[in-house]
Amino acid sequence: MSQMKSKGSPSLQSIKSLPVDFSFVGSPGNERMMAADSTSGNGTPLTEAEEGYASGNDNVYRNNESPYSRWTEDRTSVGDDGEDLKAVSSFKSLGRLPVDSKWSDTTPYVAKKLTSWFQLPDGNWELGTILPTSGNETLISFAEGKVLTVDSKNLVPANPDILDGVDDLMQLSYLNEPSVLYNLQYRYDREMIYTKAGPVLVAVNPFKKVPLYGNDYIEAYKRKSVESPHVYAITDTAMREMIRDEVNQSIIISGESGAGKTETAKIAMQYLAALGGGSGIEYEILKTNPILEAFGNAKTLRNNNSSRFGKLIEIHFSETGKLSGAEIQTCKSASNIKVLKFIVCNSGIRKTDLIYLTCMLFPCGSLLSTVLLEKSRVVQLSEGERSYHIFYQLCAGAPPILREKLNLKNANEFNYLRQSNCYSISGVDDAEQFHVVMEAMDIVHVSKEDQESAFAMLAAVLWLGNVSFTVVDSENHVEPVADEGLTNVARLIGCKVEELKLALSTRNMIIRNENIVQKLTLSQAIDTRDALAKSIYSCLFDWLVEQINKSLAVGKRRTGRSISILDIYGFESFERNSFEQFCINYANERLQQHFNRHLFKLEQEEYIYNGIDWTKVDFEDNQDCLNLFEKKPLGLLSLLDEESTFPNGTDMTFANKLKQHLNSNACFRGERGKAFMVSHYAGQVVYDTTGFLEKNRDLLHLDSIQLLSSCTCHLPKAFASSLLTQSEKPVIGALHKSGGADSQKLSVATKFKGQLFQLMQRLEKTTPHFIRCIKPNDVQSPGIYNQGLVLQQLRCCGVLEVVRISRSGFPTKMSHQKFARRYGFLLLDHVASQDPLRVSVAILHQFNILPDMYQVGYTKLFFRTGQIGILEDTRNRTLHGILRVQSSFRGHQVRHYVKDLRRGIATLQSFVRGEKTREEYAVLLERHRAAISIQKQIKGRNRRKRFNNIYEASVLIQSVIRGWMVRRCSGDTGFLQFGGRKGAEQEEVLVKSSFLAEMQRRVLRAEAALREKEEENDVLHQRLQQYENRWSEYELKMKSMEEVWQKQMRSLQSSLSIAKRSLAFDDSRRNSDASTNAIEDSESSYDRGSNFRAQESSGVRRMNAGLSVISRLAEEFEQRSQIFGDDAKFLVEAKSGQVDANLDPDQELRRLRQMFEAWKKDYGSRLRETKVILHKLGNEEGSANKARKSWWGRRNSLRFS
Repeated sequence: MSQMKSKGSPSLQSIKSLPVDFSFVGSPGNERMMAADSTSGNGTPLTEAEEGYASGNDNVYRNNESPYSRWTEDRTSVGDDGEDLKAVSSFKSLGRLPVDSKWSDTTPYVAKKLTSWFQLPDGNWELGTILPTSGNETLISFAEGKVLTVDSKNLVPANPDILDGVDDLMQLSYLNEPSVLYNLQYRYDREMIYTKAGPVLVAVNPFKKVPLYGNDYIEAYKRKSVESPHVYAITDTAMREMIRDEVNQSIIISGESGAGKTETAKIAMQYLAALGGGSGIEYEILKTNPILEAFGNAKTLRNNNSSRFGKLIEIHFSETGKLSGAEIQTCKSASNIKVLKFIVCNSGIRKTDLIYLTCMLFPCGSLLSTVLLEKSRVVQLSEGERSYHIFYQLCAGAPPILREKLNLKNANEFNYLRQSNCYSISGVDDAEQFHVVMEAMDIVHVSKEDQESAFAMLAAVLWLGNVSFTVVDSENHVEPVADEGLTNVARLIGCKVEELKLALSTRNMIIRNENIVQKLTLSQAIDTRDALAKSIYSCLFDWLVEQINKSLAVGKRRTGRSISILDIYGFESFERNSFEQFCINYANERLQQHFNRHLFKLEQEEYIYNGIDWTKVDFEDNQDCLNLFEKKPLGLLSLLDEESTFPNGTDMTFANKLKQHLNSNACFRGERGKAFMVSHYAGQVVYDTTGFLEKNRDLLHLDSIQLLSSCTCHLPKAFASSLLTQSEKPVIGALHKSGGADSQKLSVATKFKGQLFQLMQRLEKTTPHFIRCIKPNDVQSPGIYNQGLVLQQLRCCGVLEVVRISRSGFPTKMSHQKFARRYGFLLLDHVASQDPLRVSVAILHQFNILPDMYQVGYTKLFFRTGQIGILEDTRNRTLHGILRVQSSFRGHQVRHYVKDLRRGIATLQSFVRGEKTREEYAVLLERHRAAISIQKQIKGRNRRKRFNNIYEASVLIQSVIRGWMVRRCSGDTGFLQFGGRKGAEQEEVLVKSSFLAEMQRRVLRAEAALREKEEENDVLHQRLQQYENRWSEYELKMKSMEEVWQKQMRSLQSSLSIAKRSLAFDDSRRNSDASTNAIEDSESSYDRGSNFRAQESSGVRRMNAGLSVISRLAEEFEQRSQIFGDDAKFLVEAKSGQVDANLDPDQELRRLRQMFEAWKKDYGSRLRETKVILHKLGNEEGSANKARKSWWGRRNSLRFS
C-alpha cells in the first residue's frame, strides 16, 4: 500500500496480504460522500445499509480462514450460506475471497464511477477508478494506466482524499479493512504512529526514535494544548477520570512480540511519574525497569528485547494526585495474584518449563505483578536467540575483582549460552548495561553484599551447564566429572563437591519404609542438572523482586486511588504450538472476553436497562471457546490436570482423551497423532500435546531441594525454603518422566487459571482504557509496512467492531445526579424544581445539544462521542474564570499585606540602622577621645624628655663653666705662674674641646627636634585651619540661629509688653470705676447694690486670674530665653573645644532646635488662649459697665424725681 491514493491509482504494494474481510460500514447508495465531523470526532449517523450490516453479520471472523493458517495445513470451513471456502495455507498462496453478501448489490455505487478498492488475482488490494461497466463486470483503471476487468461484487468503496490520515478511524466515511490499512500506513509514513479507533488507541511500532516524547510533550498534553492521539493522552484521560470519578483505572496494553508493549508501558509510567512526581518514589519505581528487563528479558527471533515474563503495574496516588509510595510483594499463593504479561515462545523451543513467579510492585505508589517466567530459556536456546540479558551483561561487564571471585569466562565458553551461537545484540553494549543494572540496584537499595550473592547464583547457573557426566557401567549409569565446572558450582552455592555429585547422579527413594539409592542414567542426570539450574534462576528472580519490595515498601501506604498498566502478550500461532502457546492463547481469550464485555456486552445491556433507542451491533463472542477451556469436568484444563495426576499418563493418552470427550464441541477438532485444533477468537490454532503433561507438573526432586538447604550460603537456603513452601501434596511419579519427585505443587494450568480469575476480578473493578500495539514488519526495521501482518493483528484486536459500535452507540454516559451536580452551576436561570433530571434537561437545552446527539435513560444520560466535551469545555472555562477572580482577590489582599509588611520592615530597618549608627558613633567618639588622650600623653612625655635633656645639658654646662671659673680664679698665681699656667692652658684646651663637642651634639639634637616640631607644627596648623573653618561655619550658623531667636524673642517680648500695657490700662480703669461704684453703692437700694457687688467681685477674681497667667507666661519666657541662650553658648564652646563634653555638638544643636520649635509652638498656642480669655474678660467688663450705667441712670432719675 506504499503507493495507494497517489496520482496514478497506485497499488497496495507487492507484499503478500492475508485474506481480508470485505465488510465495512458505509452507504454505497448514498448520493454524497459522508464526511466526518473533524471537530467533535463523530462519524455520520448509520444508514440503512449500516444497520443491516450491524444486525445481520453475526460471524465476522469465524467463517473466514484463520489468519494464522500460514503454518497449518489446507482445510475446509463451512460458511453461513453452506458454501465451502478453501483456506489458504500461507501468505504466498493467497487467493481472492468473496465479498460480504451485504455488498453484493454494488450497482448504484459502481454507476457513479467513483474511486474504490479492489483485489488483484494475487490477493493484494489496489485503489482504482471505475470505468464504464457492463453487467456484473466493471472496468477499473489503476497504477500507470492499467485497466482490469473486475467483478462488481469485489469492489469496496474508498474514502475521499480529505479524510487521508485522520487521527480517528471513526471519522472515515467508509469503514473497511483496506481503508483502515491505508489510513494507518499514511500516518505511519509520516511518523504519526498513534491512531484512535473510538475508545481504543492503536500504536504502530516505528522501530526507531520519533520526536513525540519528552517534557515538552508531557506539558502539552497536561495542559490539553495538543489533541492528537498519544499514549500521554490515554494516560492523562485515565488520570483525570480517576481524580474526577474517584474510580480506579486500568490501561490494558496488548500486541504480539515486538509490537512495542513494554516501551508503551514505560511511556505511560513516565507520564504518570511526571504528573504525580515530587516525592522521589517515582524515580525508584522507574529504576526497577532495568533490573527486571535484565533478569526477565531476552533476545528472540522476533524481538531483541522480548519480555519473558508478564506484569501488571498498579500505581497508587494520594488525594492530591501524587505518588504515595511503593512496595513489592511476592505472592506464594494463587489467591494473591494480580497478573500478567505473557511470553513469546518461538518455534524451535522444546520442553519449555514455566515458572509462575507472582510478585507485586505495589507503590502506594505502585504495584507490579509478574507471572509465567520462561525457565527453559536458562538451559535451552534456539538458533539466533539469547538467554536472559543478565548472563551476557555479567560476563561482559563484571569488574576484575568480581570476575576473579566468580571465576567468570567469556559467554562463548559456557554451554548454556553457546547453544545458539548468538552472544551480542546490534547497538547494545552489554558491559555498559551491566553498570546500569548495578546502579539501579543501588538506587532501590539492594546492598552490595546481596548483589554479590545474586551474581554468584548467576555464575553457579552458568557453571552448572558446564558440568559433564561419564558412564560408569553397562546400564548407562553416570557420575559427574570432577572438573572445573563441578568445583565452581559447589564453591559458589556453598556445598561440598561430593554432596553435589550425589545430588546430580543419584536419587533417594523410600519404598516400604526402606531408603533406596538409585543411580541415574545420562538423560536423567542431565534433566536433574537442568532442573536445578532452572530452579535456582527462578528462585533468584523471585528473591530479587522481594528485595525491591523491602526497599520500596518503607514508609509507604495505600490510598485506594490507582491506575493499573497491564502489559500482556497477544495471541500466538506458530508452526508448532505447545503448552506455552496453549496458556498464552487461553489468557488472551479471557482478556478478549473482558474487552468484549466492556466495549460490547455491558454497553448494550446498559442501553436496554435504561430503555433508550439504539441499533444493535453484533460482534464475535468467544464465550464458547472459553467454555471449552474452563468447563468442568470435561474442559481442556480439567482433562489436562486429570491426566497429569495419572502415573502412567502420556501425551498420547491425553490427546486421545481430548478427542474422545470434546469432538462434539464446535470450537474443538481432533487432529492426527498428538495434535488437536482450537477455534480461537483470532483464528484456528493446532496444538501439539508433546510435553504438555511434563510442563504442567513442573517437578523438582526433593534431593535437589535438600542440597540447597544444606548449603552454607544464605541464598540457596532461602531458595530451598521457598520451594518447600510451594509444595502441597506428595506425588510419586515414574522416574523417567521427571527425574523423580517427592513433592508436587499445584499444577501449572490450575495456578494459571486461578491467576486469570484474580486478574479479571481486579480489572472488573476499574475503568479500562485499551492500547493495541501493532508490529508493522517482522524484520524490526523502520519504514517497512507489511499489510498482511498488520491486517492479521487488526483482526485479532477487533478494531473494526470497536469503531462500528462507537459510531452507532453512546460511549459517554453519566447519571442524572452526577450530571446535574457537575454542570448545574452553568445554568443561567434558576430551575424551580431541584429534580436532577429536570436540571439535566435544562442544561442540555441551554447549550443546544441536538436531540439525536444524546438520549435520556431511566437512570443515566447517554451522549455520542464529542458531545460531553462541549459542556466540559464550558465548565472548565467557567471554573477557570472563578479561579482567576479568586486569585485576583487573593493577590489584592496579599499585595496590601506586602505593602504593610514592607513599611513595617522599612521602619524596623530604620530603627535598627539608627541604633547601629549611634553605637558606631559612640565607639568612634570614644576612639577620638582616646586618640586625643594618647596624643596628650605622648606630647607631654616628649616635652618632659626635651626639658630633661635641656636641664641636664644646662647643668653640665654650668658645672663645667663654674669649674673652669673656679680653677681660673682660685690659687696662688705666683705659684702657678710657671707650672700652673701651663697646666691651666692645657686644662682650658680640654675644657673648650669637650664643651665644643657637647655643643655640637646639642646643636644636632636641637636641629632634629626643630624639624620634628616644624612637622608637628605643620600638622597642627592644618588641623587648626580645619577647626577654624568649622568654627566659622558653626559661628555663622549660631549667629543666624541667634538672629532668628532674637527676632522671635523680640516679637514675643513686644507681644508680652502690649499685653502688659493692656492689662495695666484695664487695671487702672477698673480701679477708678471701683471707687466710683463704691460711693454709688452706698446710696443704692439694698437688693440691687448687693447683687451688683457680687458680680463685681466675681469679675475682679477672673481679672486677677488672667493677670497671674500673664505673669507666669512672662516668667516662663524669661526663663526659657535664659536656658536656650545658655545651651546654645555651651554648644558653641563644646564645638570649639573650649569645653570637654562627652556629646555630639551637631546632634545636640539639632535636638535643641527641635526643643525650641516645640516650646515656641506650645508657647504661642498658650498666648493665643490667654488672648482669647482676656478678650472674653474685656467683653464681660464692657457689659458690666453698661449695666452700671443703666443702673446709675435709673438711680439718678429716681433721685431727682
